[in-house]
Amino acid sequence: MNTENLIIVGKLGSSYGIRGWLRVFSFTEDPDSLFDYKPWYILRAGKWQEVEVESFKPHNQDTIVKLKGIDDRDEANLLTNYEIYVNAQDLPDLDEGDFYWKDLIGCKVVTINGYDLGQVTDLMETGSNDVLVVKANLKDAFGAKERLIPFVEEQFIKYVDLSAKQITVDWDPAF
Repeated sequence: MNTENLIIVGKLGSSYGIRGWLRVFSFTEDPDSLFDYKPWYILRAGKWQEVEVESFKPHNQDTIVKLKGIDDRDEANLLTNYEIYVNAQDLPDLDEGDFYWKDLIGCKVVTINGYDLGQVTDLMETGSNDVLVVKANLKDAFGAKERLIPFVEEQFIKYVDLSAKQITVDWDPAF
């Protein structure tokens, strides 16, 4: 199995009930789409393990999941807090101008005037818009270590070139 293409899409939570059900937290834009991706993988004791969803259902504010072969509370408790991975190649193609976070991480960020702001190391979801977390270069002229740039297309994000791994922004380097 090629683990290079695995990305995190969710996390297993605490057990629910006595029959092996677990709470599950989706990191996908539409929480239910987590169940569209199969198979799931977890990294357990340093080894990749495939897990199969037997059933899932909403419960109060949460979603709970029953994994094949996990039949009691004790077995379920052993999986609490494991991150859920899927193969990135199984993700659907996006419309023009839409991006997966995984594709933006590692991109170089430059201003419209050519100033190198650094590299995207993470993204944050704020509710209103996503935010690029840009680690500044070691010798940043403005002394910045990190910049948070709202991912607002046209206003701040001018151009994303995934083939060149570069994002052009309208952003003041001093900020």
